[in-house]
Amino acid sequence: MKHLLIRNIARIVGTHDASIVQLRGSEMKHLPGIDNSWLLTEGDHIADFGREDDGLSTIARQAVASGTAETIDAEGGWLFPAFCDSHTHLVYSGSREGEFVDKIRGLSYAEIARRGGGILCSSDRLHEASEDELYHEAMKRVGEIAAKGTGAVEIKSGYGLNTDDELKMLRVIRRIRQTAPMRVVSTFLGAHAVGRAWQGRQGEYVDMIISEMLPEVARQQLADFVDVFCDEGFFTPDETRRILNAAARYGMRGKIHGQELADSGGVAVATQCGALSVDHLEQMTDADIAMLSKAGPQAPIPTALPGTSFFLNMPFAPGRRIIDGGLPLAVASDYNPGSTPSGDMKFIVSLACIKMRLLPEEAINAATINSAAAMGLSHHYGSIALGKAASFFITTALPSIGFLPYAYTTPLIRRVVLEGNMSHIAK
Repeated sequence: MKHLLIRNIARIVGTHDASIVQLRGSEMKHLPGIDNSWLLTEGDHIADFGREDDGLSTIARQAVASGTAETIDAEGGWLFPAFCDSHTHLVYSGSREGEFVDKIRGLSYAEIARRGGGILCSSDRLHEASEDELYHEAMKRVGEIAAKGTGAVEIKSGYGLNTDDELKMLRVIRRIRQTAPMRVVSTFLGAHAVGRAWQGRQGEYVDMIISEMLPEVARQQLADFVDVFCDEGFFTPDETRRILNAAARYGMRGKIHGQELADSGGVAVATQCGALSVDHLEQMTDADIAMLSKAGPQAPIPTALPGTSFFLNMPFAPGRRIIDGGLPLAVASDYNPGSTPSGDMKFIVSLACIKMRLLPEEAINAATINSAAAMGLSHHYGSIALGKAASFFITTALPSIGFLPYAYTTPLIRRVVLEGNMSHIAK
């Protein structure tokens, strides 16, 4: 069995007990670690770790003696669990920098969509692209986020907007899942917008999602979750409820885009339908926070996407109020061609601190264990614990935990190990 032995680590960060799968409220301030440490991987999982002053454990000494351990000198860097990015749209064709200029000129997200841009523009381009083209474009982005420390990622469909093209997207995601160096979760988002062929017939499009798309997605086992864009100008709470209830009959749990553009009722629907997460939340209200708090541990995980607020120059989700309300908070990148063309989770952590008033410890927990929870993966990802996935990154020497979000453009990540493989080394 292949081993990696990491020595001379100034601090291992995120050594939560393996039984912890989600942090709520004041718990998010707690980011345990071990100073002056070492860590051993065995295959794709963490086998052991401890303090250098205490010496190597028996299993680590045996790995060294057997000659199966490659030893890496961390050179006084810090070791963090790999970021978990629970909300992306990174399968797409081309780019939309023209809309970037339109935004500079003052057009809103909704105005650009009404002019034929936005999601429908990406849908048109995806229709023309082959599966091979989409796969190779997306894998470049996968390599990019891997080098920046992401070890688990959710990828949504939603640029197909008809049965054939949605299935094409999901097949591409499945191919990525089979070949990417990280853990990949697939989400069906046929209800991202109404396809061009169904304009003016939104009710019929929803019927088609339920009667045609969902059964085929389930038959081919192409998705782990089902998402709906429940917001002003997109899908109503009633339509969202219908889609998620139908998905549940096929064993697929819901996730919701909600409260990005308006107080749309997305949080209420997510709660009623037992969704795993409710994402965006730029227009989240105190009543929404109270609703989720009342729902308890089984409530959807509020997931903020601060990169979207930054790029679109719109309000940020009320992350500070969410945590102070006793709730968990996850953060994710929303990597997509129109509103967030970046999957840099280190920058997302910085934005969470700067714009959402999270402490560095809270922001890192939001981007690791809680974002893993928002994909149903936190038993295996998001912290450093025995038996968990050997997915982590090693930084240069840091003066403190706060330096990671403080130095928001400095390339601090020096080595990345994903599933026990050191194939991605940050340059």
